Amino acid sequence: MDIRELLKGNPLPWLLEPDPAQPGIRYFALKDLLGRGEEEREVQEALRAIMFTGPVPAILAAQEPQGFWVKPGPGYDPKYTGTVCQVTFLGQLGADAADRRVRAGCDYILTHAIASHGGFSATGAPSGFIHCLGGNLAAALIDLGQVGDQRLQRALEWQARAIVGERIAGADCKDTKERYYKSGTCGPLFACAANAGLACAWGAVKAMRALSKVPPKLLTPVMRSAIAMGVGFLLGRDLALTDYPSGYSSKPSSSWFRFGYPIGYVTDVLENLEVLAVLGYAKDQRLAGALNLVLGKQDDRGRWRLEYTYNGKTWADVEEKGKPSKWVTLRALRVLRAAYQA
Repeated sequence: MDIRELLKGNPLPWLLEPDPAQPGIRYFALKDLLGRGEEEREVQEALRAIMFTGPVPAILAAQEPQGFWVKPGPGYDPKYTGTVCQVTFLGQLGADAADRRVRAGCDYILTHAIASHGGFSATGAPSGFIHCLGGNLAAALIDLGQVGDQRLQRALEWQARAIVGERIAGADCKDTKERYYKSGTCGPLFACAANAGLACAWGAVKAMRALSKVPPKLLTPVMRSAIAMGVGFLLGRDLALTDYPSGYSSKPSSSWFRFGYPIGYVTDVLENLEVLAVLGYAKDQRLAGALNLVLGKQDDRGRWRLEYTYNGKTWADVEEKGKPSKWVTLRALRVLRAAYQA
């Protein structure tokens, strides 16, 4: 099927136009929607534009010479302007991995945000590992060219082990750091204290996003097992309803149904679809309801609105809430292309 049959308009020219406010859109649209190679002149020009206008240079302008943002340390605090979020956003916005400032930020995270057990930590201590943080950082670092770094590989291995429960003691076993913690990730299959000890689907989506980006030759047996468990968990519920375990509420978070960009620790139906599509499940019938939900959100010109934003909290605003969004439209078209294109 040609996805143009499913759209109420053609947003592609809109996404491909030069846009100094959001230059990353053209870069990703050329690659992901038109299939252009990284070495092609147009793609290289679009990548250069990302580093000179829009949110990426604003983020980098706030970076300290040592590579961190705001204050030294693991970088989770302050939440929206600290090092963790900036590296996460740089990866999502298409920053050039070859830029020395980008490399410095990545190295700072890999040096200061990994706990002694090898996993990413919000506090620097083993108890500070949570899947949403670990997944977001690992995915961004892979996008920013760090996939061969052994520190990142070890962090991915820890995250996979935490999902599977391989060689990790229970939270009550206090004589080892290789254990779960009641204050954070408290058990296998994405169990998290923030979700009353139940499996957290937000964490699952983030962890699967990271593992989906690992080159096949670097996937270890435990990573493959973690992917299988994660996919089984995410596909075990109706993605359109997102009725995953919810520890402190009787209904799913409304954030699932509000599409935005960039994406922090929360997630949405569209990211769930994106991750499963990359992992090879784009045409799985269990995605049908969620795909219909996405299609139903387009406007009469085949565009999607920005429904969720961190504007006003971060170093740079990204588009305008409530208005047609190039970023969200790009995300939707990636998923629809994978699901319906022959």
